[in-house]
Amino acid sequence: MKKVFIQSFGCRASQADGAGIEASLQDRGFIAVRDAGAADLVVVNTCTVTHGADVDARRVIRGLHRHHPQAEILVTGCYAQRAPEELAGIAGVRWVIGNSHKTQIAEIVCADAAEAYHGQVLVSDINGAQAFQATPVRDIREDRTRPNLKVQDGCSNRCSFCIIPSVRGRSRSAGLESVLEQVRNLAGRYREIVLSGINLGRWGRDLPGGLRFVDLLRAILRETEIERLRISSVEPMDWSEELFRLMADEPRVARHAHLPLQSGCDAVLKRMFRKYRTRHYASRLEIAHKVMPEAAIGADVMTGFPGESETEFEESVRFIAEQPFTYLHVFTYSERPGTVAAERGEPVPVTVRHERTKVLRALSERKNLQFRKELIGKTLSAVTLEQRGMALTTNFVRVQMTHVREPNRLVDLEIGAISDAGLRERTPFPVLP
Repeated sequence: MKKVFIQSFGCRASQADGAGIEASLQDRGFIAVRDAGAADLVVVNTCTVTHGADVDARRVIRGLHRHHPQAEILVTGCYAQRAPEELAGIAGVRWVIGNSHKTQIAEIVCADAAEAYHGQVLVSDINGAQAFQATPVRDIREDRTRPNLKVQDGCSNRCSFCIIPSVRGRSRSAGLESVLEQVRNLAGRYREIVLSGINLGRWGRDLPGGLRFVDLLRAILRETEIERLRISSVEPMDWSEELFRLMADEPRVARHAHLPLQSGCDAVLKRMFRKYRTRHYASRLEIAHKVMPEAAIGADVMTGFPGESETEFEESVRFIAEQPFTYLHVFTYSERPGTVAAERGEPVPVTVRHERTKVLRALSERKNLQFRKELIGKTLSAVTLEQRGMALTTNFVRVQMTHVREPNRLVDLEIGAISDAGLRERTPFPVLP
C-alpha cells in the first residue's frame, strides 16, 4: 500500500480541499502519513493569491524533490490552475492538476501508476463549472480538532486586484442535504466545525428554493448535533442583521465575525471594484458589536493598492482605528497578472507598501491587546486543541490552560490574565510574592 503526504497552502477552503484529496486517496488504498520522507506520493495543494504564495510553493516543491527524490510529486490548487506549465517545469513534478480536475486526483494517480513520465498537465477552463464539486471530508489533517468544511466554492465578484475568480470559477454551493450529511458525520468526532468557502455568504444563491446562508445555519442547528459552528470569512454585505442576531442568540455558533474590508478609504474601495463603502461597512460592525459586545471581529486589509496616496492611506487608518476590530489580517498588495489592478494605476513603491503594512499591524496588535485585557475575569467557552495545554475560545482567542485537558473538548475557562499573544486561565492557587 502506497503512502501519501499532503501539504496545503492558503485559505480554509484550500485546507478543506486537502482533506478531501486525502480522503479520496485513502479510498483507493493509500495510507496518509505526516512526514514527507515516508511518502511515495506528495501532493502540494497551492495558493496563488499573492506573488509570495507562488514563491513559497516553488520553494517547497524544490525542497521536497531535493530531500525526498524517491517521492512522486503532484501539484494542484490555485497556482496549478493559473500557471500549470510553470509548475510542470520544476524538477520532480510528475503531475500538475488544476482546480478543474481536483476531484479526479485519486482516479488520475491510480490510472497513471504504470506510466513514468514528467510533468503531465490536466487543467481546463474552470469558468464553465456549473456545479459544486468536492470530495467529502471525513477527517482533518492540521490541528485535528477543528475541521474545515467547504460548503461553497468560486466567486462571481470581480474585484480588480483578485485572481481567485479565474482559478476557482463562479460561485457554486454544496447542496443542503450533502452539507447536513457531512456535518452529522463530523459531529460524531469533533466538537467544532468551521464552515468555509471562497465567497461563503453567497451560499444558496445558485440553488433552487431561494436559500440564503442563514438558512443553512438554521438547518444545521436544527438537524444535527454539532456542538459549535464557526463561520469563516463572509463578505460585508452578506452579514445581515438576521445573521448577526442568530449568532448572538445561538450559543452553538461561535462569537466570531470576519468581514474583509481591504481599505478604509472609499476612493480606494471604488478602484478595487468593491461593492460597499465605509459607511455600509461600519453599519454592519455597529450591529455586530451591539448584539455581541464580546465577539471577535476581524478583517482583511490591504496596503499599497495601486494609486493609494498617503492621504488615502491615512484615511484608511483613521477609519480602522474607529471600528471595534479585535484583530486584522494585513496584506501587502501583490501584482497578479491578468487582473485589472495590475494593468492600471500608479504602483506604490514596495518599501512604502511594507511601511504601511507595519503601521496597520501595529494598530492590530494594540486593538487585540485591549480586547484581551477586557476579557480578564470572564468565563469563556473554548475548544481544547491538539497543542498541549491550549484552547481556542468562542471569540477566537487562544488560552493557556492551568492543566492539560484532552484535546477536542468544549470547556468553560475562567480568564485570569493575558499572555504574550493570548490569554491564561485563572489559576486556583495564590501567586506568592
